[in-house]
Amino acid sequence: MNAVVQIIEPEGILDGTKTPDFQHQIERSLESGVQIILVDFSNVTFMDSSGLGALVKALKSLNEASVQFFLCSINDQIRMLFELTSMDNYFVILDDRAQFTQHLQQQKS
Repeated sequence: MNAVVQIIEPEGILDGTKTPDFQHQIERSLESGVQIILVDFSNVTFMDSSGLGALVKALKSLNEASVQFFLCSINDQIRMLFELTSMDNYFVILDDRAQFTQHLQQQKS
C-alpha cells in the first residue's frame, strides 16, 4: 500500500500574517487522511518566530496523528533559525525533494 503524501509549498515570507493559512493547510491535510507531509521551502525567502511556532504546532499535531512530517529546501536564514533554537533536533530537514523521495524509498525497503 502506498502512503498518501501531501506537499505544502509556502511562498515569500512565513510570518504572523501567513501562519494562519499555513496552519489551515496542515489541518486540511490531516482531515484528508494524509500519512506524510512535506513542506517545501524553495519559495520561502524569510521565516520569523511566528513561522517557526506554526511549524512546531504542526509537528505536535502531526505526531499525535502518526503523520510523518518533513521539511526540505530551507535557505540559510531559516536553517540558522532552526539551529539557534535547537529545533533542528526535532524536525527531519532534507536538502530537496530528491532527497525526500530517496528517504521514502529507503523506508519502504
